[in-house]
Amino acid sequence: MMNILHTSDWHLGHQLYGRRRHEEFQAFLAWLQGFVRERQVHALLLAGDVFDSALPGTRAQELYYRFLGDLLSPGSPCRHIVITSGNHDSPAFLDAPDILLSSMGIHITGRAREPEGEVLMLEGPEGEPELIVCAVPFLRERDLYRAKEGEGMQERDRLMAEGMREHYRRAALRAEELRAGRDIPVIAMGHLFTSGGALSEGVRELRIGSLGQVDAGIFPESLDYVALGHLHLAQKAGGSERIRYSGSPLPLSFAEAARPKEVALLRTAGRQVRVERVGVPSFQRLESVEGALADIEARLEELSACGQAVWAEVTYTGAAPAPDLRERVDARARNGLEILRVRSARPMPEGMDADAGRENLEEMGVEEVFERRLREAFPDADPESPELEGLRALYREVLAMPEREETCAS
Repeated sequence: MMNILHTSDWHLGHQLYGRRRHEEFQAFLAWLQGFVRERQVHALLLAGDVFDSALPGTRAQELYYRFLGDLLSPGSPCRHIVITSGNHDSPAFLDAPDILLSSMGIHITGRAREPEGEVLMLEGPEGEPELIVCAVPFLRERDLYRAKEGEGMQERDRLMAEGMREHYRRAALRAEELRAGRDIPVIAMGHLFTSGGALSEGVRELRIGSLGQVDAGIFPESLDYVALGHLHLAQKAGGSERIRYSGSPLPLSFAEAARPKEVALLRTAGRQVRVERVGVPSFQRLESVEGALADIEARLEELSACGQAVWAEVTYTGAAPAPDLRERVDARARNGLEILRVRSARPMPEGMDADAGRENLEEMGVEEVFERRLREAFPDADPESPELEGLRALYREVLAMPEREETCAS
């Protein structure tokens, strides 16, 4: 019997409207380490989006490597860690320390490989086979098929879905070869968007990423459990109990804060896998405040008086213009209340429809603004072309520079 923890979408280094979240991530990882010891977790599966960007800052890296070392320290029940990349991660960055980490029981799949390189046979304390993991990372278009000039989006989606189905079919066949009739579970990992999955505000549109939706039927029946990442809301895929998203452990937007966060604890007995959904505590209170000006001011006064550290977003929906909205909101930010975002969603007067579609830059994340500019500057380019990926990497490096400078100064 084994206890296996399925988690995903940590997004270490994520910022919420410019507010760094190092303390939150630190608190989550401390909680997770305590949970692993308390519930005697033998294996940890992290299904993609370890980091929020391809070039994470030094503080995010420090959290990551310190956690891995602590989790496998003497006395810890955890003996296996399997990590796969997500669409936010750099495959090369994750793969770089694999030779060193694999000797410690930490297995990383950043880039797609042949089945022999992705399918792992994990052994117990006495050297006996106890678990097989198909460690499939985020599969990019180039991993699945060769694009041809003139192909429409629907044809690309069809070919990519077929390529993904074939990738998992081959991985499952390799897993069955390794299982060789033993009564041990096979678990597959993945970072993708299954049809019908519930999105949240924090999930970047996959066209940018750029896979479309795939049917949960791509996963062979021989897989005893499929541990998925990418969707931030914990949920079943295709209505199946054996195919699940663990969701992100921290809310990555104010909208996500309204939904409980969790990890999935798997208990195995032979090939049987039982799932226990475990709630993750909140490490930072997030509040959305909406309404007319008087309602907003009253609610902010309540939050200022609650005695807690609160981050808030404010949405004004009153009919009258409020040119001093930001000043009036900021005046009520006291006693640990911080206003991270202020926006107006009031109805536009008749005759002003031309302005109705304009977006406030303050309402968009910095990477979303950059992606918009890329699409405008290169409308005909493949979203995953080496040229655009290179520009993204350079941009993320620039974003990470202030954090690196701050770390060096301290």
